Amino acid sequence: MGDATQDTSVELQNLSFSYTADNSSHAILDDVSLSLPAGSRTLLIGANGAGKTTILKILAGKRIAKEGAVKIGGVDPFRDGAQGITYLGTEWANNPIVRNDIPVAHLIASVGGEAFPERRDELVRILDVDLSWRMHAVSDGQRRRVQLVMGLMRPWRILLLDEVTVDLDVLVRADFLDFLERETKERGCTIVYATHIFDGLSSWPTHLVHISLGRISSFGPASEYPELNATQSTGNSSLLALCLGWLKEDREKIRAGDKRIKWEDISELQKHGEGGAHKFGKYFNKTRGKE
Repeated sequence: MGDATQDTSVELQNLSFSYTADNSSHAILDDVSLSLPAGSRTLLIGANGAGKTTILKILAGKRIAKEGAVKIGGVDPFRDGAQGITYLGTEWANNPIVRNDIPVAHLIASVGGEAFPERRDELVRILDVDLSWRMHAVSDGQRRRVQLVMGLMRPWRILLLDEVTVDLDVLVRADFLDFLERETKERGCTIVYATHIFDGLSSWPTHLVHISLGRISSFGPASEYPELNATQSTGNSSLLALCLGWLKEDREKIRAGDKRIKWEDISELQKHGEGGAHKFGKYFNKTRGKE
């Protein structure tokens, strides 16, 4: 089992986060609080723009929140530099450097492949990576698998995953999720995983967090959601059915308060050339609350 002295708990207390653009403040997170125990596997669920990536980057110490408190094992990851945190997002695969003619074996060696041979070989096998691949000649899914080998080879305490399994095929994803579950059980690690793909995950999470419009809408151990044990007549998994219900509610809330312009508004303003374009810009900002 994991080291009992290792605290891998996650705490957010009254966390708020916003950014400034066009002389206006835009709230992303609003008074978010949650507590995840060591060894937990949490699914972070929400629509695009709900604040999932912001939460993960704050937990990783990549962003600072001026309001509220963040603790990883009792330590603020930004101010105190908490150790053993691994964040894996989608940006890596789009980096032009990793799309050059580089041997995969060289990339893995460059991040300490020789120092962790057992974990290296296990991850290469689980993620079905061919060491003879060259990065300019692989698919997006193969490139993502190389990222996961490189990112997870060094032992971690906290793993923050932001949509990084979207490119994986079904078999590799299943083997990868089994590996992550073993890590939490055997090493006491903690995982927070943001994803929109719920098939095959019904029994995987220990906790669920639903974030909507920057606030926690629902949170708790998976065992407290009776919907997960319900029989589905649609052929969907119980987890997928639960999440679809949440996301549909979120969409209705967003649309109810969203002053979206209509296509006829664009067409009418564009008829007037440059003057119309200027009016369109002002109209667009007004509908987005920027005036």
